[in-house]
Amino acid sequence: MIVTKSIAAARRQVGRWRKQGFSVGLIPTMGALHNGHRALIRRSRRLCDRTVVSIFVNPTQFAPGEDYRKYPRAWREDLTICRAEKIDLAFAPVGRTIYPTGFQTSVHVGPLADLWEGAARPGHFDGVATVVLKLFNIVGPDVAIFGQKDFQQAVIIRRLIADFNLPIRLVVVSTVRERDGLALSSRNVYLDPASRADATAIFRALKWARTRVRRRDAKAAVLRARMKAEIEAAGRFKVDYIGFCNPETLEPRCRLETPLVILVATVCRAKGAAFGRRYIDNVLIGV
Repeated sequence: MIVTKSIAAARRQVGRWRKQGFSVGLIPTMGALHNGHRALIRRSRRLCDRTVVSIFVNPTQFAPGEDYRKYPRAWREDLTICRAEKIDLAFAPVGRTIYPTGFQTSVHVGPLADLWEGAARPGHFDGVATVVLKLFNIVGPDVAIFGQKDFQQAVIIRRLIADFNLPIRLVVVSTVRERDGLALSSRNVYLDPASRADATAIFRALKWARTRVRRRDAKAAVLRARMKAEIEAAGRFKVDYIGFCNPETLEPRCRLETPLVILVATVCRAKGAAFGRRYIDNVLIGV
């Protein structure tokens, strides 16, 4: 495995692979890797000859007051996982490499970023799209692999690829969960035992709503109210939004017809390290 912080070195290595006729997969990450990232890496290794994992905590997707400085960073553990999963290149630039002095050009996403998570975190998806486009330009992958847990992000990256005519195939891998259903997330390390137990209500509520949609026996308002009550029952999580949406446009669905994605965003309000951090999840129906 090759490890580099240099854009030039990363490009040289990918160039060598290109000359050898190898296909390249890219998994953009912010580090603090877990089994969800392992699933992305394994998909890339099945699809491509060479796999690149980028590790960069992107400051432009954090709003003031969010957890950029405290976001979990686990460099040695990340490299251990990358080696165990037999990736070919770990690209781990520092902030001034990606955003040098004088940097001022960024991507503005548009209406897809005005909904749901974008409405709650203005500018977040502009920061995501900007750094992902830079990584695409640096690595030039054939395939980019993202996780379904960040569903709106994946929709926006698909739009980015189409709008900029990038010769990249987007692959979205199903959410990896703990046995009790909690979606794997780097932010799960913040959860104290009580909050960790309460967090399982998020997926329970999603599963219950998915069953009701499939049976066509409830309206969105009824499902939303029941889900909110389930998640907030213990008091440690507050629901920010619950959306029943078109999976391609993310527009709210008045009628619960498939295909459908149900989006949930919560904020942990327990005292201590987990306070105020966001936990999101979703389920797809009929896709």
